[in-house]
Amino acid sequence: MKRTIQAHVSKGDDYYVAECLELPVVTQGKTLDELVANLREAIALHLEGEDLNELGLAPGAPVLASVELEPVAHGEA
Repeated sequence: MKRTIQAHVSKGDDYYVAECLELPVVTQGKTLDELVANLREAIALHLEGEDLNELGLAPGAPVLASVELEPVAHGEA
């Protein structure tokens, strides 16, 4: 049984986008704070009325989000 729900976060042109790896949930937000709130709400709505055991999820499973960052620019020597 999974104890966490994993999501991948990337930055688009205008919005941050989060996509869950195990659930068909995708959402966006202008800021990371907005994205986190939208992700929590989208996951809660998706799981509403579902049997978490059937989905292989532990009750109250936290969300683990990995963020894709822009490459770090290296100075020329």
